[in-house]
Parts: sequence; structure tokens; C-alpha cells
Amino acid sequence: MKGVQATLGLLASTCLMQLAYCDTVKYEINLTWEDHEVAGAVRKTILMNGQFPGPTLRMKQGDDVEVLVNNSMPFGSTVHWHGIEQIGTPWSDGVPGLSQEAIQPGGEFLYKWKAVDYGAYIYHGHARGQVDDGMYGAIIIEPSESVEKPFEIITQNPDELDALREAELETKPIIISDWRPLTSEELWQVQVRSGIESYCASSVLINGKGSSMCLPQDRLNVLMTEEQKIILGNQQTVTDMGCLPPNDGLLGTFPRDPSLTPPGFYQGCSPSEGPVETFEVDAASQYRSWDIISMAGSSSLIFSIDEHPMYVYRIDGRYIEPLRVEAVNVPIGTRYSVFTKLDQSPGDYTVRVANVNANQIINGTAILSYKTADQSQQDTASSQPSINELGVGTNVTGTTVILNETNVIPFPVVKPATTADQTIILNVGQINASYRWEMGNASFPLENEDATPLLFNTSSIPAQYTVRTHNSTWVDLIINVTTIGQPAHPIHKHSNKYFVIGSGTSAWNYSSVAEAMQEIPQNFNFENPQIRDTFNTPASDFAPSWLAIRYQVVNPGPYLLHCHFQMHLSGGMALAFLDGVDAWPQVPEEYKIPVMNV
Repeated sequence: MKGVQATLGLLASTCLMQLAYCDTVKYEINLTWEDHEVAGAVRKTILMNGQFPGPTLRMKQGDDVEVLVNNSMPFGSTVHWHGIEQIGTPWSDGVPGLSQEAIQPGGEFLYKWKAVDYGAYIYHGHARGQVDDGMYGAIIIEPSESVEKPFEIITQNPDELDALREAELETKPIIISDWRPLTSEELWQVQVRSGIESYCASSVLINGKGSSMCLPQDRLNVLMTEEQKIILGNQQTVTDMGCLPPNDGLLGTFPRDPSLTPPGFYQGCSPSEGPVETFEVDAASQYRSWDIISMAGSSSLIFSIDEHPMYVYRIDGRYIEPLRVEAVNVPIGTRYSVFTKLDQSPGDYTVRVANVNANQIINGTAILSYKTADQSQQDTASSQPSINELGVGTNVTGTTVILNETNVIPFPVVKPATTADQTIILNVGQINASYRWEMGNASFPLENEDATPLLFNTSSIPAQYTVRTHNSTWVDLIINVTTIGQPAHPIHKHSNKYFVIGSGTSAWNYSSVAEAMQEIPQNFNFENPQIRDTFNTPASDFAPSWLAIRYQVVNPGPYLLHCHFQMHLSGGMALAFLDGVDAWPQVPEEYKIPVMNV
């Protein structure tokens, strides 16, 4: 393993030291399955070059990227490059059954792709539930000098503008996630055995660090929301893990047996203390940039730093007109790049991350610490929080500013086509069990991962699990959340960024966006729609809901559309898109099956 780590450092640094002159950035990643302590407790974990989360991969916009992945684990795996569009390289998208076969134990796979876009991205496992075992890391792509930046919207001061540019160059990832005492395969087996979906976690992590905190029952009772009380019905309170206990309001009326769930699944909190992430900052630099990335499994997380407002300046990699906020909801799979102004008194300030969904009351913290010449000047007093354990605003004025997605304007604005060539309505809901989900008219089974990849045989997966589109066409996807009580689903489209053109909290009763706009034009935005690769559907708390997205087919190949809650993806909320089936790509010899060397 030490040899692999040394290789990673050599390959990366050789290129990065001469970033402006580099055409190809090369990395090597070794996947291992090891006993590892997370949040103060040891369990089997996927390590990447011996670490969790995996090493941050840095490159410059326009670079060619090669990542050699060695699988030293006892089971198959793949790596997906989340948000990377894979223009002309569909064989490197990293989805078993679609773009490649799983990398078998002892095997390797060389992923090659081009860093077309700047910004923050993610790499993570895409075989079964391996994200829940720690298989993820950050990708940072430095923008080319020709890219226009929106920083003058923040300030006109030349010195501050220089500080912002320097902060962006030195941006660092903050990966927020959750953790469980059970491995992903153990979680899946518990769901199948008990009929109860895995909707709880034991810890919230910040860059892989955190603790398992068991809040006192009286504190949990105080924190319970009205929504939680409605879901609980006659059940009086949440469990000692802060979770809603299994009931019809949460899971539907499907058969279930709570006695078949182990401690730590939704009850049986076991406190343990792990390390606390600390972000050391120097006020002399004026600003710091962070790329806040959510890789949670079951939690919808919100992020804030006490007494430090943030300017959100990029989302899912692309610039926006900067917005000043005090907290940011970060749906799973999304990336929010923020500037923090370092203008507070020297001291330690709490970084807070909390789950905002009704499923569980859980949070985690880190520390923002000012570097001073005289550490005795550090202020150790409690900082003023912007959010509490529920992600609810708690600052002095009671008016915590949380990012409102309707205020986001891309920089620069890009408009989609005014009409679509194809409309696909995808109903989303539970089917047959609380842990089984459908997207469209079928529930995508895990067994599809074992199929001959669609890239090599477009009929290898049954038709009910696929959608076909034609090259150069515009496609509308209506994510139709058909039943009340569903959470906001983070919908991720592989390969394409898409335009978020509309949403609503009512039943979708239309055949197309054009028809819907005749009745509810206020629900659509074609003037300055967001450009995303992952976006939440509206929660269906009290009524059905829908999300309308539009994309252009420009990169033929097989790409997955799915919810990024891991239990929903494993449960079937996914579809394989055969994009540009009329212009199917020719696969290079080196990627034709078999492509792995054992």
C-alpha cells in the first residue's frame, strides 16, 4: 500500500508542479477493505490509498486525466466520476452493467477522461452500496484563465478581489456525510429480512471525522418537529438515535418486522468519540474558499459556520451570481463552493452540519480556528450559532439566511431550447416493500449491475429499465413524485448537466411542459434556469410534487439517472438512459471486453 501511495504522490505532483504546462494528469488509487476506526468505532471500511475519505484529485481545466484503479478488495467495484460529463469517453463513467464490468478482486481499470469543466466534483463507488462503506473523495478542477469570474459582484476592492482569486486557487473540500455501524451489505440484508428501509445513521461526519452522539431523551423531545409528531401519531417520541420508529406514516403499509433489526439500525444508540476536524485559517489571507460536498447515505444535510456568513459562488461546478447566506442546504451529490471572509476575532468557531429531514434528529460539528502568533489570544468562548441540531435558524436576530434555490442565477446565464423533442414522465414511489422504489414503471434491480454492459449490448438489460433518446435532441424529464410523504429526492443525471426548468407541489396532470405552461406558467423558468447535475425534487409533505428538467443529448452512451439517497438507489430508483442510441459510440480496443487484467 505504501508503494501505491508513493506512486499517487509522484504521478500527481509531477504534473501539478508544472500545472500550466501539463496535458495529462495521472493518478493511481488502490482500493482496500480494512478494519478502520470511524467516529470512534471500528468496522470494515473501503480505504483509498489507505485513507478515508479518498485523496483529493486536483487538475486544471482542459487536462487529460488518467486514473489507474487497483481493486485489492475481496469483491468487485467501480469508480464513478460524479459530475464529469465524460464527453467522448462513456467507457470511463464507472457504472457496472452500463459502461463497464465490475473490477474484480486483484484486477485494475484505467479510467481516462478530459477535465472539460472547472469546479468541484466527486469520485465515488458505484457498485451496490459501497458509498456507505466510505468509497468517495473530492475532485477539484482549476478554471482556465479565460473563464470569466463573478467576484466583482462581491466586492469592487482590488485587494479583496486578489484575495478572492487566491482563495479560489487554494480552495479545499469539506465532505459532509453520515455513517453507520453496519456495512452496506449488512444494511441491505437487514432491509430484506425485516422489510424496513435503512433511513438512519449513527454519526454525521466532516471530512471523515466525527463522533456518535446520543442526545438525552429530554433534548430529543424538545427538538421534535410538528412534522415528526404527525408522522409518529400515537407513538410518543423518537428513538434514542433520534430516529422516527418504523410506522405506516414513515414506511407505508408494507409488511415489516422490527424485531429483525439489529441495534444501531434505528435504535440502540452507542456513544463513541472520534476526532474533530479542524480548519485552521489565517486572517491575513482575508478569505477562504471551501467546496462543500455531500456524500451522505440517508441524511439531507445543512452546513453553517458560526458567525461567518458565506458567499456561495459556484454550484455543481459552475459559477453563479454570488449570494450571501449564513447556511446552505447541501443535497446528496451536490457541491456548493463558498467564500468565507476571515474578519472575526481570533478564536475557535463551530462548524455545524445537521440533518433537515424528518427521518432523524442528528448532527455533527467541526472547528474553524484562527491562526495567531500568540495562542493565548485565542477566544475560547462559545460562538453564536446560525443553526441548531435540526438545521433551524437560531441566531440572535432569528433571521438566519439559508440559501434559497429560487434566488440562484447562473453566471453567465445560458438558456435551454424553448421546446423539447421528447418528454418522459417518470413516476417515483415505493413498490412492494418500504425499501423498494420505482422510477418510471419499474424498479431497477441490483442484478442489472451484473449484465453485459449496455455500452457493448444495448439490449442486455430488459427494456422496462431503460429509456432511449436520439442524438442532438432536447429531452424533458418530469420526475413525478406521486404520493404524499416522500422526502426531497436528489436526482443525479450521469454525463449531462441539465436545466432546472420547473417544479411544483401539486399533481402533474400534463402530457408536456408546453401544456403545463398554459395553466401554471409561474412554475417555470426559461430566463435564467439553474444548470445542475444533481437537484432535489420538492418534498411531498402534504401533496404530490414534481420536478421538470431539460437536457440536450450531446454525448452518446449509456448513462444512469437516479436518486442519490443510497437506500433509494439500491432499492431501484434508477433508469438506464441510452442517450444518442442512433449515434452509438465506437469503443476503443483497450476498453472492449475483457478490459481488466487479473
